[in-house]
Amino acid sequence: MWNASSDRAAEAPQIRIGDEVWPVRLVHHARARRYRLVLDAARAELRLTLPRRGNSAKALRWASEQQDWLAEQVGKAAAPVTVGPDTLLPLFGVERRILWSVSAPRAVRLADDALHVGGPAAGVGRRVERWLKVEALALMERESRAIAAAAGLRVGRVGVGDPRSRWGSCTAAGDLRYSWRLILAPDHVRRATVAHEVAHLAHMDHGPAFHALVAALHDGDVAAARAWLRREGRGLHRYRFG
Repeated sequence: MWNASSDRAAEAPQIRIGDEVWPVRLVHHARARRYRLVLDAARAELRLTLPRRGNSAKALRWASEQQDWLAEQVGKAAAPVTVGPDTLLPLFGVERRILWSVSAPRAVRLADDALHVGGPAAGVGRRVERWLKVEALALMERESRAIAAAAGLRVGRVGVGDPRSRWGSCTAAGDLRYSWRLILAPDHVRRATVAHEVAHLAHMDHGPAFHALVAALHDGDVAAARAWLRREGRGLHRYRFG
């Protein structure tokens, strides 16, 4: 059921579906005449659309009553995970536990197949997210430039973001941008994505020459990497960091 027991819950409403709690994003729409509830699997949240002047509390109560529909929908999606102390989080495709101690250094450290972090418990998720973004940028910039150099191609700027609909992009100027969440995926999946974007430096389409170049640049099975992203990629967006 909807939980509005705190100011935080009021700002970020939730609905309990069985034993799981899912965040709800409220969307007030000028043309809406009734409630509309959608599961956004990519964002690992429910989206509830209501009229512009609709009562949010009533809309959430209505949504929480749709338990049969909700249970069917979430059964097809991965439940959201709020990252904090003791969370299991994939890194390079391998689950690592977040080991937290208030007396440990705040800086995140990977050691013994775990992520070690200190400081206030409330900020653990954000500190881990910042660390992941820095590591992802450094790693994929290094891989992009190495793969491009081997093919005689020039890379412009490299950046990371958190897009929902794509894992990478390449501009006509040679700038590359990746989803930082690729650092959560297995190495071969990330490298195949890098090879894909680097190949766009030579071919801005998806023709036979482009695919041949991707295969030449990647040191593994490109089809297997693409299949992994189709099958598991949405799950990388279910991790929330605060």
